[in-house]
Amino acid sequence: MDQYLISVILGIVEGVTEFLPVSSTGHLIILNEFIDFKGDFAIMFDIVIQFGAILSVVVVFWDKLFPFKKGRSADEVKDVFTIWFKVCVGVIPALVTGALVASIVKKYLFNPVTVSIALVIGGIILLYIENKKRMSSINSITELTYKTAFFIGMFQCLGMIPGTSRSAATIIGAMFLGLSRVAAAEYSFFLAIPTMAAASFYSVWKLGRMLTPDETKVAAAGFIVSFIIAWLVIKIFIKYISRNDFKPFGYYRIAFGVLILLYFTLNIN
Repeated sequence: MDQYLISVILGIVEGVTEFLPVSSTGHLIILNEFIDFKGDFAIMFDIVIQFGAILSVVVVFWDKLFPFKKGRSADEVKDVFTIWFKVCVGVIPALVTGALVASIVKKYLFNPVTVSIALVIGGIILLYIENKKRMSSINSITELTYKTAFFIGMFQCLGMIPGTSRSAATIIGAMFLGLSRVAAAEYSFFLAIPTMAAASFYSVWKLGRMLTPDETKVAAAGFIVSFIIAWLVIKIFIKYISRNDFKPFGYYRIAFGVLILLYFTLNIN
């Protein structure tokens, strides 16, 4: 398959799935089984398209994340810094856990069967928490305590298991701890910035190679596609969850997980 076509396809998949509670890593692992896109360049490519997705969060939420926007009051500047401090606290568990077990997880769990099982389990939990009667007492990130931020960060660590979804893990954890759907999703988006950036820089350092000129062109195409699609998805997703719940994502995870499990365990052609 043409490298640019692969780049566009993977960029679309990354952009659509990165911030939805359906596991972008899981979808990329499954897709790579069919297009046979592996090796050092594939690893670097995944890092590049993740940066495209990260940039989309920064652009969409620039007003909330940039403290020195013209016209901000002192209290508003303080609120922005408070958000960043709580994001920094929330990312600590993932940084520690990632440093300790990331290589082990990639070696033993990056396979379609693990992905399918994690998708199903995560889908069931997502449906359970939506059906559970609960009170959302926290409607914005500024209302979060640092303790709650840290515990949400611990939930995020579950997202290291492919198919679980970093987004799903943080959203489920946040809702379980009292955040509204919108606040949970926003905090998940913000946590993604340092978490994914740190994981990407670590992967680049560990891989120890640069892209060739031809590889750079292919990766750039994926980056652009990932950024545009992720930007659109975030905009639509935030509007959706302000009026709806996460049940459709739970049903999708279960259905897709079962299909993938059947395909790879029964060798359905």
